[in-house]
Amino acid sequence: MKFRELAIEGAFEVTPQLHGDPRGLFTEWYRFDRLTEMVGHPLRLAQANLSVSARGVVRGVHFADVPPGQAKYVTCVRGAVLDVVVDLRVGSPTFGHWEGVRLDDVDRRAVYLSEGLGHGFCALTDGATLSYLCSETFNPTGEHGVHPLDPELAIDWPVEVPQLSAKDTEAPSLTEALASGLLPSYRTCRAYTAGL
Repeated sequence: MKFRELAIEGAFEVTPQLHGDPRGLFTEWYRFDRLTEMVGHPLRLAQANLSVSARGVVRGVHFADVPPGQAKYVTCVRGAVLDVVVDLRVGSPTFGHWEGVRLDDVDRRAVYLSEGLGHGFCALTDGATLSYLCSETFNPTGEHGVHPLDPELAIDWPVEVPQLSAKDTEAPSLTEALASGLLPSYRTCRAYTAGL
């Protein structure tokens, strides 16, 4: 298992070792000890999610209030997606920046993103299926979003006409979320994760 820190602090691409033969494939797609070593604290497993999307669907950019936030470990178990991490932490050196990683059922990569980071993805195939391990359970009053097509973010979604949910369509722009005080603070996020 190899870890590569993305340009956004607190986000990692994880490449597992694949063991295959004519019978099939085996891989360790998550290792508690290795992830803890990389991020400096254990990932509390509070909830696991499965998301299935048609080709061209864009979901996100979602984030949660910090504390407690919601760290995620995401992998694609069927099909392919462009998985996107967005730095929404006010005061961060990479605030407003994004980075994308292709997740698919061939290379079996995963992405880890820490509390305070935004997450979204675009389904590149029909039936693209993501599995998420989450550090906290869903909290409807503490979950938020930023519009995935916001020109200020300028995320290069690989689809001509993205399909969005009503919730994502109505999400504020980055500027609106910042002005309303909705976004997490970089200092608060770092203090929170340092205490884990």
